[in-house]
Amino acid sequence: MTAKIDLWTAALCKPDPGYGGWAHVRRDADGTLAGAAGGERRVGRPRMALAGLIDALNALGDPPADTAVTLRFTDPALAAELVASDGAYALAEPEAWATARKLLAARPLLTLAPLAETAAAAGFLKAWADFGLDTAKTRGTFRAAIPKPNLLKFPV
Repeated sequence: MTAKIDLWTAALCKPDPGYGGWAHVRRDADGTLAGAAGGERRVGRPRMALAGLIDALNALGDPPADTAVTLRFTDPALAAELVASDGAYALAEPEAWATARKLLAARPLLTLAPLAETAAAAGFLKAWADFGLDTAKTRGTFRAAIPKPNLLKFPV
C-alpha cells in the first residue's frame, strides 16, 4: 500500500514587495503533524510562496519514492506557475524557482490542490505566515517550527 503525506502551504507579503511570511503543515500517514513558519524582509509574494513550498518539500525528508504527496496551497497562482516553464515566478525568483522545480521533480506522486481562502486550514496557515512576517520585521530572515500544542489546533 502506498503511504500518503499531506502538505498545506500559505504565504503573504505586506506590502508587495515588502515584508513577507510563509507557513506549512505536514500530516504523515500515521496522522502526525509537523510544521514551520518563516519570513523575510524586502521580498515579493513569489519569493514567499516559493520559500514556503521549498521548506515544506525539504521537510518531507526522504520518504519512499512511491509515497503519494498532496500539496494544498492558498496562493491561487502557484499551480499555474508550477506547470509553466517560464512563468512570472521563474522570472522574479530564478534561484528559488530552480530549487522548487528540482524538489518537485523528485516527487513523482505529487497532487496539487488549491486551498480555498475560506477554509479553516487556510486561516491557520495565514496566521502563522503573518507571525513569520511580523517576526521578520524585527529579526530579519526567520524560520521556526510551529509548536506541537499549536499544531493540535490545525483543522484537519
